[in-house]
Formats: sequence, C-alpha cells, structure tokens
Amino acid sequence: MSKVGISISIDVTKIEKERLYKGAKGTYLDLTTFIDTENKDQYENNGFISQSVSKEERDAGVKTPILGNVKVCYNDNTSNEQRGEQYAKGTAQAKAAMAPEGFDDLESDLPF
Repeated sequence: MSKVGISISIDVTKIEKERLYKGAKGTYLDLTTFIDTENKDQYENNGFISQSVSKEERDAGVKTPILGNVKVCYNDNTSNEQRGEQYAKGTAQAKAAMAPEGFDDLESDLPF
C-alpha cells in the first residue's frame, strides 16, 4: 500500500449551512473529493472537494458547490528526486507568498 499526502483548501463561505449536522462530539459536514494523482489541472490541483449529497439527491441530479481544491503534496511512489523538486517548488511558493512587496530574497539579510 502506498501513502499519499493531500493538501486541501476550501472556501468556507460556500458551505451550505443546512448540510451541517450535530454529532456526538461536535458539528459535522460530510465532504466528497475526487483526486487524480496522475494528472493536474491548469492550477496544479489534482482534484476538488464538495459537500456530499445523499443517494436520493444524487439520483435527482442535485449538485453542491465546489468548495475548494485538493493537491497531492506527497506520494511515496515518487522518486527522491521528484520529492526534492516538489519540496523546492513548495518552499519557493511559500517564500513568495510571505515576502513583503518589493522584497525579492527573504534570506539576504539573515545572519546564518
């Protein structure tokens, strides 16, 4: 059996509140995701996540809004080289997202 790490990002404002339900230990929302580990879309996502529907709703053609995207961030079937590339790409994207406007290199003035 192989392991796959999945990163999920959802827009909580799209949650249909009537689909939330009380359980024994909290309030829950059933979600469904479809993931294609081999292919990515134009935004590098491997799939999407939406609210689950019952069999009756599915048979009636009810569709819930897509809440967000899923991205394979780890797959133990990839080579060490591919993992290194994925890590480097993710690190570069994270640095770019955190960098204040006008700063090209966050590490340029670090003393270590």
